[in-house]
Amino acid sequence: MSQNEFHSNFNQMSSILHSFAYNLTKNVEDSKDLFQETAYRALTNREKFRPGTNFKAWLFTIMKNIFINNYRKKVKANTIMDSTDNMYYINSGSTVIANQGESNIMMKELIKMVDGLDDTVRIPFLMHYQGFKYQEIADHLDLPLGTVKSRIFFARKELKELIGKRYENVKA
Repeated sequence: MSQNEFHSNFNQMSSILHSFAYNLTKNVEDSKDLFQETAYRALTNREKFRPGTNFKAWLFTIMKNIFINNYRKKVKANTIMDSTDNMYYINSGSTVIANQGESNIMMKELIKMVDGLDDTVRIPFLMHYQGFKYQEIADHLDLPLGTVKSRIFFARKELKELIGKRYENVKA
């Protein structure tokens, strides 16, 4: 087959090859790349085509093989090889370790603020923070229920003011 015949036959098959490439890739840009690679390989290997055989099948085989090879490369690129004992890295890959440094510093500052409160409001506040009910706090401290509620309210209010003063220049 002469070079002109080869180009003529290839040009006749180009629309079918474009369709087949899109059918394989399901993506316009990928199908254009696949078609271009097929055209390049067909032209560089023109002498390997045997006259009298099916030209369309030869081109489709080239395209299909290129697609399969590219697919295998993509799969290998996404494969993680883990040679550690019991596949430690693969099994621990979904775990995200968060840096708690900033929140730890803020908690230490908050604890200092709470410790700086007067005992009359600090103790009921801490008991409520630990999960005690208002009535349980009142019974434990031998105080009226309303007094316990107001002391917890004043502790919250004072802490809110201290936090506001401490972090007034901090932007979230």
